[in-house]
Amino acid sequence: MPEFLENKVYDDITIGQLAEFQRTLTRDDIALFSKVSGDLNPTHVDEEYARTRGARGVVGHSLWATSLVSSLLANVLPGPGTIYRTQDASFHRQVELGDTLTARVKVIEKQPESLVLLDCEVHNQRQEAVMTGRALVVAPTERLRIEVPTIAEISVRHHDSFGALFEQVARLEPIPTAVVHPVDLVSLQGAMEAAESQFIVPILVGPEARIREIAEEHRIALGGAQIIDVEHSHAAADRAVALIREGNAEILMKGSLHTDEVLGAVINKATGIRTERRISHVFVMDVPTYPKLLLVSDAAVNIAPDLDGKRDICQNAIDLARTVGVEQPKVAILSAVETVRPKIQSTLDAAALCKMADRGQIHGGLLDGPLAMDNAINLEAARIKKIDSPVAGVADVLIAPDLEAGNILAKQLIFLANAEAAGIVLGARVPIILTSRADSVRTRHASAATAVLHAHAMRRGLHRPVH
Repeated sequence: MPEFLENKVYDDITIGQLAEFQRTLTRDDIALFSKVSGDLNPTHVDEEYARTRGARGVVGHSLWATSLVSSLLANVLPGPGTIYRTQDASFHRQVELGDTLTARVKVIEKQPESLVLLDCEVHNQRQEAVMTGRALVVAPTERLRIEVPTIAEISVRHHDSFGALFEQVARLEPIPTAVVHPVDLVSLQGAMEAAESQFIVPILVGPEARIREIAEEHRIALGGAQIIDVEHSHAAADRAVALIREGNAEILMKGSLHTDEVLGAVINKATGIRTERRISHVFVMDVPTYPKLLLVSDAAVNIAPDLDGKRDICQNAIDLARTVGVEQPKVAILSAVETVRPKIQSTLDAAALCKMADRGQIHGGLLDGPLAMDNAINLEAARIKKIDSPVAGVADVLIAPDLEAGNILAKQLIFLANAEAAGIVLGARVPIILTSRADSVRTRHASAATAVLHAHAMRRGLHRPVH
């Protein structure tokens, strides 16, 4: 975008003069156009409906193409000061997400009273006509050079994915959940809120006197919650894990103790609940600027996973994506580049993981990698890089090369893109909820809901790690 807009006055305009403008259709464009215009035709807002009409997904509004012509007339030829008189248009084909349209106007006639007639056309990146027509405008007679105004950035939340999770869980039976050492406000309140929402049946494992003291101090109703009195946090972790082994609980929820204490009890070879699969953490993220749930792994447990570890990280994430409703999760294996480079280990791992998926060593998902972050989640970036992939630009799952990259990515989405992030640990006999002091009530609810959905899936014999 230039810093200044300059017009072409009527006397300077010549027959045959041309101008053009290019724009790529995004999901935000469709959402904003629907909102502003009030045009809620289901072909623009309902992917399933659009597919029944032969499209690959939601399509752009026909008048969005015409609006590009309007932008061209207002900003370039003739430019600032132009007044629209008439516009006729014929529409030839649909515009799909990721299509890059080029709008072009050509002066074909100058008329009295500063009127200018222009041919208008819009075509896509395949040079196929999308819209053709003519515009009649009053060209300016006063030369103008204006500074381009600053327009507020607008982001669009296309969905409430956590709301959908809550609706699914509301139809299910609450799951017995061992809550480890809930002796602060956040952990005790989170557990009891989940119980109040009828997601879980809490079993509070910790020093009973401290638990009741916290409840009384903060007016948290314990109701009929079972309390198992143990002396300290280590004992609480061991006893909670024992409840899982005994079959008395099907979810483990971290309270006010260090994550290492909980996971130490989980992976204990003699008394833990580990399986042959590596445990890993999965963030389930509702990102306002992304059209669906986005899963990120591993950002909290495995520091520098080897290929075997990454295989399990992928499988855990795929299992969880299927639990929350993604039939065949699209998994992007992230690196700094989208080509295999022998000096960048993460690209080699990505290529190997994709081949492992081809051979059935990873199942239930569609893998591609290496992919850089931009072409993993942005169709236009993938198109520019000429990446022909069913995963690129539309990933459901992002697999980070290591914990540092995953943690930075997740926190960028949370603090820069206003994402909401639930998360659980998988790979043990049961899902594990790791709460954080920074979690909102809604995020804690979403973590509990995700764990409950996964516990029910495991009850049905789905996604059960090998013991």
